[in-house]
Amino acid sequence: MAGFIVLSVFCAYVIGSVPTAYIMGRLRKGVDVRLVGSRNMGAMNVFYKVGFWEGVLVLAVDIGKGVGAVALAHALGVAEIYQLLAGLVVVLGHAFPIFLKFRGGKGGATSIGVLIYLMPWAALWYLGFFGIMLLVTRFPTLSYSAAFICFPFVAWLVYDNYSLVAFPFVLLLVPTIKYIPRLQEMRAKSGDWRHVFLRRGLKDRL
Repeated sequence: MAGFIVLSVFCAYVIGSVPTAYIMGRLRKGVDVRLVGSRNMGAMNVFYKVGFWEGVLVLAVDIGKGVGAVALAHALGVAEIYQLLAGLVVVLGHAFPIFLKFRGGKGGATSIGVLIYLMPWAALWYLGFFGIMLLVTRFPTLSYSAAFICFPFVAWLVYDNYSLVAFPFVLLLVPTIKYIPRLQEMRAKSGDWRHVFLRRGLKDRL
């Protein structure tokens, strides 16, 4: 069993390390997405700097990385705590990929994949919350980040699993910490926090 635990964690890191956005930027536009736009190796930067459908594909693959890592751990028969560990490690792999000298993205989409695999019933709640937030803020990154709040409630009310209630808070430490410098940058550009969180439209990007 110990071998399966090590294998699940190792595979989770390698899966997370696959630099989807970087590959897409290079293939489609010959750019390093870490040097343009928000300089984040994620789907949103690809949407804005490479193309819409390229961004959709990156988003789908990055979500799939989270799903795949936890599904593999589950298939290997390891205990739930190690499945959660695989979920955390795949996000760390995305944030610190071995293939790009540990300079990766923030891990938001991969976190979504991890949590939706663990709590499939949360998918509709997440999409609904995201849609409402997007209508109010017109800021996709803030909207999908705020929508994560649904996961602890679904874990409590639907799954009655207190490990899953706590896990989203641990998992989201990685994207949250990595996003702080970007928030500070946007605040400096806009001059006030209101413009950071309430955009004029989807193309209003700081």
